[in-house]
Amino acid sequence: MMKNCYSGALLATAIFISMSGCVLKNTPPANNEIEVKETMNPSVHIDPAIDLSSKQTISIIIEFKTKPAKVAVIEAEAKGIPLTLEEAQEQVEESHRMFQKELLELLDKNQTPYKIRHKYTTALNGVSMEIPANEIKRLAESSSVISRISLNRKIKLDPPIYPFKQR
Repeated sequence: MMKNCYSGALLATAIFISMSGCVLKNTPPANNEIEVKETMNPSVHIDPAIDLSSKQTISIIIEFKTKPAKVAVIEAEAKGIPLTLEEAQEQVEESHRMFQKELLELLDKNQTPYKIRHKYTTALNGVSMEIPANEIKRLAESSSVISRISLNRKIKLDPPIYPFKQR
């Protein structure tokens, strides 16, 4: 008798939930999912290889949301939006000015050590810099220009192997 009562209650609850549009999930989210939601701006992708709890200074590449000028012109043209190369270049420069302003507000005021190594405007729009890994989270959360933060890695490509000439 009790089994039927519990089964009926479960069935009624399931029907009520399905009719109200709610979905039950029995499995809790993985630990890294919780951390991502609590600590990061969802619009900024941070390389998972970066240990955000480390105080060690690391080299990173920051890619801005604004596309490089030539890419922006091509994308605008494909969408039928008029955009000159000069306008696109000004947008790229403006993104760098905004980033510098954010650095002053976020890092300089807190006396956080960092160093801009290189400014990129052609292949990608962004910078390479050195910063303590534990400060990346704050930078990502507060930035309006950053799209992606990646660990700066050296990649070595082996030259192609050509077959020996056959006689």
